[in-house]
Amino acid sequence: MNEYKQNRERPVFPKRAIITAGMPYGNKELHFGHIGGVFVHADTFARFLRDRIGADNVIFVSGTDCYGSPILESYRKAKESGAFTGTIKEYVEKNHESQKETLKRYEISLNLYGASALGRAAQIHNEVSTEVFEGLYKAGTLEKLSTPQFYDPKFKVLLNGRQVIGKCPIQGCQSEKGYADECDLGHQYMPEELIDPKSTLSGLTPEVRDVTNWYFNLEKWTDKMQEMVNDLRSGSNARKFMLNTIEEFLKPPYIYVQKKFVEDLDALRARFPKHEIIDDNKNSYTFVFDNLEDREAARDVLGELNINCRTGKTLVPFRLSGNIDWGVPFPEKEGVSGLTFWVWPESLWAPISFSKTYLESKGADAEEWKRWWNDEDAVVYQFIGQDNIYFYGIAQQAMWEALGLKNTFLIPNNHILFMNKKASSSGSVKPPMAADLLDYYTAEQMRMHFLSLGLANKSVSFDPQVYLPKEEQQGADPVLKDGNLLTNVFNRIVRSCFYSLQKYFDGRYRDVPVTESFAQECKEAILTYEQNMYDHQFHKITYVLDTLIRNINKNWVNNMRTADANDDNELRAQVLADTFQGVRVATALLHPIAPSGCEKVREYLNVDERLYNWDHIFEPLTALMDDPATHTFKFLEPRVDFFELHPSQLAAKEQNQ
Repeated sequence: MNEYKQNRERPVFPKRAIITAGMPYGNKELHFGHIGGVFVHADTFARFLRDRIGADNVIFVSGTDCYGSPILESYRKAKESGAFTGTIKEYVEKNHESQKETLKRYEISLNLYGASALGRAAQIHNEVSTEVFEGLYKAGTLEKLSTPQFYDPKFKVLLNGRQVIGKCPIQGCQSEKGYADECDLGHQYMPEELIDPKSTLSGLTPEVRDVTNWYFNLEKWTDKMQEMVNDLRSGSNARKFMLNTIEEFLKPPYIYVQKKFVEDLDALRARFPKHEIIDDNKNSYTFVFDNLEDREAARDVLGELNINCRTGKTLVPFRLSGNIDWGVPFPEKEGVSGLTFWVWPESLWAPISFSKTYLESKGADAEEWKRWWNDEDAVVYQFIGQDNIYFYGIAQQAMWEALGLKNTFLIPNNHILFMNKKASSSGSVKPPMAADLLDYYTAEQMRMHFLSLGLANKSVSFDPQVYLPKEEQQGADPVLKDGNLLTNVFNRIVRSCFYSLQKYFDGRYRDVPVTESFAQECKEAILTYEQNMYDHQFHKITYVLDTLIRNINKNWVNNMRTADANDDNELRAQVLADTFQGVRVATALLHPIAPSGCEKVREYLNVDERLYNWDHIFEPLTALMDDPATHTFKFLEPRVDFFELHPSQLAAKEQNQ
C-alpha cells in the first residue's frame, strides 16, 4: 500500500493506471445516478491522470453488465407487454448502444465501453471467467454447496434472484426490497433467511428446493480482510466510510431474537452450539457464534421452535454459479454441469476482460494486462457506488488475494439522491434519465455540478429546478449556480483578455514577467488541486478552481479599471500578462472537468497540448510559445463563448433582456 502514503511534499502517482467505473445493467438507459454518482468522477480522474502521467499510461474501461436475473426479468416483462419483440441479446445490445451514446454526450472519455455479452469483449470475458474459476479451484478456495433455491409451484420453475421478493433479514436494514440472496442495499444472506418471500411470477409463497452451486469460501478470508482494512486505515487515503462498511461485515455471525419470543433462555441456549450472549438491549438478545455453521445450526433450532430471528452482517459463502440460461457458461467440474456464472462475480472481473480486449485491439500480447493490473508501479482505481462496497471491497479483494492479484484501490461515492429521496429504477422513486438532463443543461454544467456535491463525504440530494413545478421554483438553480463559474465568470475573463489584447495591442502578446505574488497564488492553487485530486476529493477541487478564478477576475476588474482611468498601457500589459497566466493555469486545471471549453481556449491561445501537461504545469504561458515576440493568438470575434450556455438558457436569457 506504499503508493498511497501521504507523508511527502507532493503526492506520487503511479507510472501506469487503470480506471474503471462500475457496470450499468443492460436492461436500462443510464439514469442521472450512473453519470453523476460514478462516471463523471471516474472520467475527471482519468483525464487528470492522462495530463499528469501521460495518455499512453492510462486506460479507462467500463461496460454494460449484460447478464443476470435483473436483465432476464426486465426482458420477460418487455416481451409480455409487447414493448420489445427481439431476442434477449438484441434487447441488451439496444440498451448498450443507448448507454454508449449518453456517455459520449457527457464527454466520458472511455478507452473502451464494452459489453459482457457482445462482440470480442464477450469472447474474452468467457475465457477470463473460466480462468478465474480454474484459478480459484486450484487454490482450494471453492466448495460445492447444496443450498435452498426458490421454486414456483404454479409455473413449475426455479426462480432467479429477482423473481423473489421479501424482506431483508439483516438486523436494521432499511432496504425497500429483499431478493433471493441479496437486498437492494447490497446485503448478502442465504436464501432461506429471506423473510416472507413471494414469487413475482405467481404472487405465491415459493417452495424451497436444494440446488447445487459453487461458492467461494469468503468466511475464511475474514482475518485477511481485517489486515487489509487496518493497512488502509493507517497508510492510505481510502475513504473512511468504505472501511467502516467493510468492517461491519467482518464481525462474527450474530443472531438477534426478541425477548418476548423466548420463554426459557437457559433451555434455548442449551440447544445452541458454542456461543456468547449479549444482553444489553431491553427488547432483544444477541447471540454470537464462532462460525457460520454454528449460526445456521442455531437458526435451525429457532425454526423448530417457530421463533423469529434476524441475523447480523457477516461473511457468507459467495456464490459463483447459478442456473439461469442467460449467463456466462460455467465450467463442468466434479460432475456438476449446466450452470452459468452468477452475474455479480463475473462482473467483478469484467474490467480485466475489457482491459484485455482494449490491449488486444492495440496489438498487445495476451499477458500485457498483468503489467497494468499487477505490477508494483501500476494501480487500478475503481469508482463505485456505496451499495457495491461489499462486492468490490470484500468479495473481489478476497478473490484477488486467492488468485495472486494486487488489491485494487476503491473510490466509492455515497448515494446521490433525487429531491432528497433515494431513486432507483426498481424503487418507488424513479430517477430522471441522464440523457434527458441534457435537454436543459450542458454536459459541462452537469459535470461541474456533480463534482461539487461532495459525495466522498455524505449522501447529497440532486435538485435540478427544471424538475420542480413552476410555483415551487425558488432561488438559483443549483446546477446553473455551479456551472456559472464556467459559463459566466471564467468565460468573461477569457473573452476580456482577448478583446483587450486585440483593442490595445493589436492582438500581440507583450512578454511582461508575471507579478510574483500572482505567480505564487497560481502555484499554490496547482499544488492544492494536485493533492485534492490525489485524495479524490473532487468537491475540494471545485473549491480551488472557484477561488482561483474569482481572484483572477477580481484582480482583472480592479487593476484594469485603474489602467483605463489613467489610459496606462504599461499597466494594461501587466494586467494582461497576469490574467493570461491565470487563464493558462485555470484552463489546465479545468481540462479534466470541462474538456471541450478548455480545448477551445487552447485553440485561441494558439499553443499545443503542453498547456495541459503537468511536466510543464508551473511554466509561464510564454514557455509554450515558439517565440513570444512573434506569437499570435487566434482572433476572437464578438460574442464568442468558450463555455456556452444551453440553448434553452440562451432563449430564457434573451427573453429576460
